[in-house]
Amino acid sequence: MTRASLDKQPHEVAAMFDDVAARYDLTNDVLSLGQARLWRKEVERAVAARPAERVLDLAAGTGTSSLPFARSGAYVVPCDFSVGMLQEGKKRHPWLPFAAGDGTRLPFADEVFDAVTISFGLRNIQDTDAALAELYRVTKPGGRVVICEFSEPTWAPFRTVYTEYLMRALPPVARAVSSNPDAYVYLAESIRTWPNQPELAARLQGVGWTKVAWRNLTGGVVALHRGTRPAG
Repeated sequence: MTRASLDKQPHEVAAMFDDVAARYDLTNDVLSLGQARLWRKEVERAVAARPAERVLDLAAGTGTSSLPFARSGAYVVPCDFSVGMLQEGKKRHPWLPFAAGDGTRLPFADEVFDAVTISFGLRNIQDTDAALAELYRVTKPGGRVVICEFSEPTWAPFRTVYTEYLMRALPPVARAVSSNPDAYVYLAESIRTWPNQPELAARLQGVGWTKVAWRNLTGGVVALHRGTRPAG
């Protein structure tokens, strides 16, 4: 299996990410023109992890996104359904408590995390609403969610340029730097079909999250959504 289809069968997506694990972080930096690191910094600020808090980093891949939370003194659990990603992450960061898990059936008890976050992974989960509900289930009352995901550029002319980049420029660049360029064709297609900012906010609210808001990054190429699980 080299490429998943947009019906997102979990075993296909997991196998695809297994294939790209070794060079995934490097490829992301190249394809995002260096923006990926800035987006991670914004996620770190939005989560605002504090010492002794429990943080779930879902779709953590190799654990790169989890490191800032660990440095803050929080107990962070990097979770992913790609065993290849987890193995690569364990090689690089053996001290992190990596966990294998499906976003629609998380292997955690109810109400255990102070904060839950997922970056660029929600659109790869087969059932978006089930994943949002699972994140809600494992979050303590009063806890928070931060979702960083590709979204819809806000300026129409740029939106056209961006779509052209995704479908024309991204595959050849991926062929040059990735161990599995077909995977990035899937990623480009999945970005194009993903809900825009208001639609994702509505889905968060639909499973119970409150105080839902979003902030656009890089002109809406990426959006940072936040929400809170009600305390009462």
